[in-house]
Amino acid sequence: MKKKTILALIMGGSMILTACGKSAAVSEAVENASIQQSIEDSGEQETAEAETSASSESKHSGKKSEHSSDKKTGMKSKEKTDESGDPSDSAVKSTLSDGDEVSGESYTATEADESAVDVSGDITASINDSTIQKISGDATSADDSSFKGVNAAVRVYGNATLNISGSKITADAQNATGVFAYDNGTIYISDSTVDVTGGGAGGIQVAGGGTLYAKNLTVTSASKAAIRSDRGGGILVVDGGTYTSTGSSGCPAIYSTAEITVKDADCISENSRAVIIEGKNSVTLNNCTLTGNDQSTKEGSIKANVLLYQSASGDADEGTSVFTMIGGSMASNSGAMFYCTNTASIINLSDAKLTLSDDNSLLIVSAGRWGKDGKNGGSCTLNATDQELQGSITVDEISSLEINLINSAYEGSINENGEAGTVSVKLDDSSTWTLTADAYITEFDGNLENVTASGHHLYVNGEQVI
Repeated sequence: MKKKTILALIMGGSMILTACGKSAAVSEAVENASIQQSIEDSGEQETAEAETSASSESKHSGKKSEHSSDKKTGMKSKEKTDESGDPSDSAVKSTLSDGDEVSGESYTATEADESAVDVSGDITASINDSTIQKISGDATSADDSSFKGVNAAVRVYGNATLNISGSKITADAQNATGVFAYDNGTIYISDSTVDVTGGGAGGIQVAGGGTLYAKNLTVTSASKAAIRSDRGGGILVVDGGTYTSTGSSGCPAIYSTAEITVKDADCISENSRAVIIEGKNSVTLNNCTLTGNDQSTKEGSIKANVLLYQSASGDADEGTSVFTMIGGSMASNSGAMFYCTNTASIINLSDAKLTLSDDNSLLIVSAGRWGKDGKNGGSCTLNATDQELQGSITVDEISSLEINLINSAYEGSINENGEAGTVSVKLDDSSTWTLTADAYITEFDGNLENVTASGHHLYVNGEQVI
């Protein structure tokens, strides 16, 4: 039997599928999801020294698709104009009912702003052991791609739930994310591969309140983060697998404007930071292995493996950035391990193995490229439990740091060049601090007998106490 090409659009209880394989009933769906207009995404690209992708103001091309299913069903493709900025595909429309399962199919999208699988409405469906490809057709708006998932290989939104397992997903077009959950859409994806080679897009992503659960994936992204969120945030939970970002800049392993939790996974950024958290958002890592290699070259940039910051681009609410690492290991091949700037932040570490770069810098809290000069320092709390720490810590004059050590050991210096910002250090009775140079802090809470000078001096509010 000859293969038939089917394009299916389900809106308001419907799904868009560009498929080769089984036939499906054809029906009209006329309702688009209303999506607010957004402004240009500058956060991650600016953060990692890549040029910001320009948003195109051009409209949909209006080109009608010429698929065999058009001829097979005798129906012509229709195109709708959505003033909300959520383009509709030119496609024959086929119905996929709530509860349906699809297996062994091949879905391909080639037009601008078209997803190979596009799901919306109050339905739950599944795709198993299938191939999903976005092989051409660039997004007409970088913002719509990054904030709403337009042009992604897989896009789920509008209260829909999609289960994906054992499948291969590729995205080669410009601004074509691999898998994208948006606007109360929920995705469960497991035992699958996601390969994104086009520019301006990440691997697996949430934005606008989407939810995505990933298990045992192999994700590779060449332009933006393998694990990513954007404006409006959401929930992204990763369990197992390998997540690799290969881009030369703007391409961390994890970029968060949401609540992101990762466990038992390998996360690698070959040429950028390992993790970026913007504004009032979080990344929690349990028993993970991370590697970063920050190659930032922009003037004024401070290299670091984990960046906690606020860009003021509008992509993330202002508030406290939280990084939590329990167990596992993280290596920095370039720059400091942590850098906090223009935001409040909390770093929680417990039994994590940290390997510093040749800079031997553990933490920098200071002003940087973001925010208003003189008011863009960082405010950081570092909580370490059952943790070994080493390396230098630097806090500039408009920044502050609170260190709390519980059953932990720190070997390093703080502001060794002299007093600067506000620095508070608290050691419980089971914690120790070994100086590697003179240290200047403003407050010390603990037993000075737990501080080993090693020939150096500790100054508290300008007074030498050791």
